[in-house]
Amino acid sequence: MSAAQSAAVRAPARPVPRPAPAPPRPRLRVVPAPHRARTRVPFVVLCMVVLAASLLGVLLLNTAMAQGEYERYGLATRLAQAAQRQQELVTQLDQAAAPAELARRAQALGMVPSTTGGYLRLSDGAVLGTPTPAGRG
Repeated sequence: MSAAQSAAVRAPARPVPRPAPAPPRPRLRVVPAPHRARTRVPFVVLCMVVLAASLLGVLLLNTAMAQGEYERYGLATRLAQAAQRQQELVTQLDQAAAPAELARRAQALGMVPSTTGGYLRLSDGAVLGTPTPAGRG
């Protein structure tokens, strides 16, 4: 068969029926109702309460620390004053215990230096040496 005969043998092409055009979509359509969103008011209120509580806590902590610092400063001042007073008392004691001061105070009480000395032995009460009474000047 030739090409011409095979074309003749073929059946004529029938037009393919097209589907009917769809009706145009309407411009308005029903929209489903939106899902109701949960309110955020409780969350915002909670955040504000937490923020306020933390600020109040920081304020109280700062106040307590400042009060403690004032107390520490007062105690340190008292300690320094006590140390200064102790130093003054030690100086007065050293001056009162000096040999020259002891001699001066003894003379003010009417005491005179002894030229000879005697000793008392406590175990048996014996007097050692030749003590003589001290005479005035």
